[in-house]
Amino acid sequence: MSMEFIRRLAMPAEVKELCPLTGNMNEAVSASKKAQEAVFEGKDNRKILIIGPCSADNEDSVIDYISRLCPVQEKVKDKIVIVPRIYTNKPRTTGEGYKGMLHQPNPNEKSDLFKGIIATRHLHMRAISETGFACADEMLYPENYQYLDDLLAYVAVGARSVEDQQHRLTASGIISPVGMKNPTSGDFEVMLNAILAAQHAHTFIYRGWEVQSDGNPYAHAILRGSTNKHGESQSNYHYEDLTRLCDMYAKKQLQNPACIIDTNHSNSGKKPLEQPRIIKEVLYSMRHNEEIGKLVKGFMVESYIVDGAQKVGGGVYGQSITDPCIGWEKTEQLIFEMAEML
Repeated sequence: MSMEFIRRLAMPAEVKELCPLTGNMNEAVSASKKAQEAVFEGKDNRKILIIGPCSADNEDSVIDYISRLCPVQEKVKDKIVIVPRIYTNKPRTTGEGYKGMLHQPNPNEKSDLFKGIIATRHLHMRAISETGFACADEMLYPENYQYLDDLLAYVAVGARSVEDQQHRLTASGIISPVGMKNPTSGDFEVMLNAILAAQHAHTFIYRGWEVQSDGNPYAHAILRGSTNKHGESQSNYHYEDLTRLCDMYAKKQLQNPACIIDTNHSNSGKKPLEQPRIIKEVLYSMRHNEEIGKLVKGFMVESYIVDGAQKVGGGVYGQSITDPCIGWEKTEQLIFEMAEML
């Protein structure tokens, strides 16, 4: 056999019985989703800021980081809706390296997927109970979404997943806003087709069941840059890119046209200190062109407590062990400057 079946993992319903929502968690998740939905519908002129570590590698430092966002959100609440990133799955281009908390609750130990499922749910629950923030996560594995579906305020579908049929169909049944990234090729048409699929109702197989989805009217675009045939990063947040996306959205006649700008990845060439500059450029484009101003609903930023990145086991508290991030001081300054520009 090419695979060894190690053990049967708990079903989502079983995990939710082990780790049920408590207190006002339901209300916090609902409030965050409603705030975002108002922005995506154009009823609220605020912008969404999805911000946090590249990957959630350590529970205490992630909660520490999100706690620091609380007083900042209070100061900018009239301009910005903050949705913290708790990304518990990490896509790996080659399949090697740290794959996220789901695989390794402790990055220094071997994989334990059951412990990982519990750890990811516990971390999202702890964020809500201790900070009031319902958070964002990436749907790397569609079949795992239901372990967290009652906790997530926002879901992202990555550049390598957006062309996959199961991701598109599952997104159509997600109960929170879903961002569909452009593929690594940079093809806007592929991304918009994914959004169209996610906004429609479907019948499909999910976790061994025949299921019916209603369609997600808040599925939207995320521009994250692309890679050319030489493996070089190419950005797609510039004025010309945004006007092209406006035109393509108009032709597709999709519900709630919207775009989030991912300021890292290929847009920054994985140079995190470029993220504030990218936001300022996009905000200028939004002021210059009303259609761009309506389409761009916010930004995605990779940020942690300490600038940069380290290897697994590096020992620096609050520093990324995957892609490099901007540190807290620069993050706080970025958020306040963004609010002033809005």
